[in-house]
Amino acid sequence: MTDLHWLTACEIGRAYAAKQLSPVELIESLVARIEKCNLSLNAFIDVGAERALDAARTAEKEIRAGRALGPLHGVPIALKDIIDVAGLRTTCHSKIMQNHVAQGDAFVVSKLRASGAVLLGKLSLHEFAYGGPSFDLPYPPARNPWNRAHHPGGSSSGSGAAVAAGLVPLSLGTDTGGSVRNPAGACGIAGLKPTYGLVSRRGVFPLSFTLDHVGPLARSAEDIALLLDTIAGHDALDPGSAVTTQQGFARDFSLGVRGLRVGVVRHFHERDMEADREMGHAFEESVRILRQEGALVIDVELPPLAEINGVQRVILMSEAWAVHSRWLREQPENYAQSTRRKLLSGAFLSAGDYVHAQQRRRDMIAAVNEVFRSVDVLLTANAMEPACKIDDEESVNRTYPRQARSPFNLTGHPAIAMMSGLSKAGLPLSVQLAGRHFDEATLLRTAHAYERAAGWAKRRAPVTSS
Repeated sequence: MTDLHWLTACEIGRAYAAKQLSPVELIESLVARIEKCNLSLNAFIDVGAERALDAARTAEKEIRAGRALGPLHGVPIALKDIIDVAGLRTTCHSKIMQNHVAQGDAFVVSKLRASGAVLLGKLSLHEFAYGGPSFDLPYPPARNPWNRAHHPGGSSSGSGAAVAAGLVPLSLGTDTGGSVRNPAGACGIAGLKPTYGLVSRRGVFPLSFTLDHVGPLARSAEDIALLLDTIAGHDALDPGSAVTTQQGFARDFSLGVRGLRVGVVRHFHERDMEADREMGHAFEESVRILRQEGALVIDVELPPLAEINGVQRVILMSEAWAVHSRWLREQPENYAQSTRRKLLSGAFLSAGDYVHAQQRRRDMIAAVNEVFRSVDVLLTANAMEPACKIDDEESVNRTYPRQARSPFNLTGHPAIAMMSGLSKAGLPLSVQLAGRHFDEATLLRTAHAYERAAGWAKRRAPVTSS
């Protein structure tokens, strides 16, 4: 088999079953590709090549003996370096944590181990999943595989870049205000923020207890469903974990979208926050494709984007300050400038501000739930423009808040970002689909149908080693 690095996780599983590929062969190929490309992309902080090869050898023996633990057995995955793996460093891409060694596995890592997945390494991020692409940290920022001069999105920047560059088929990121969907959109792949509580956050360094989610990134909706099947589940030790039996997230893929009601939210990018012309055109093309595939397209309205995002920001800044206040007092110089600036803003919010924001959050959840009484999924903008230059601080600060992802962190509804085109400059464009609470099956069914009809998921970043 050629181009092993572009195989999806589902394709890898099928190749293992057909004895056309071995886990060792695949890991060796990916390690070689990482060695070739990572110096220019900075997606990986740590590559555990020998650990991964040892795990691949074990997986190979078990698969040959007919003892495969499931469809992820022997499939490589990499993790945002905010997720604990016992015995490995969890640096959070920060000077403060660069020598911190995790004492145990995060819940999602335990689930991955039980599935037989192979951990390939830890991925770069914006410091503490906040900050931005910073050049004053122990590790350089990840870069966009479509154009190294551009931002890969964040904060799960390495998670998006690694999958888009063919360094690994699957990755895990975290999403507090869009941090899975931003790199997914910027890097031309798929990224899901699950329903709040569907995936445990235990063993993941927190940013906002109300808004944090762990979510998968992959090159197809089918792979997203496969990984979600593995990591979803109740965790009694995570206070935010939901008791649910949701599984089989790809079960309805064969049904397509005929008859599904898609609520189109145009005011986010037309009235509330005007999108780039190319992004707007790609959005309308996505509407056309879904209608062509048989979906019933209905224009709907949600609360104004500025109001939803404002409430989300108050909660985020307040809770992030609570997490970091001691370190900010004791060692502020060890934060990147951009991270420090963002975190300090939370010190100026009052308890009343926080309580009022939490009260408004309930109103926002009710408003979105009301819209879902008349539609099955929502289609909205993701980013308002393609990725900017990574070293243009003014553009990074200007474009970062120009997005429609934060509303679904606030309300907890599941949302997925997907590629919807290429700009004239050759950078990915994207859209976002959102679903009802704990209805990832319908959301991913819609994403899969769109992906197959649009064809963008087959495009690959023109990665070079220079």
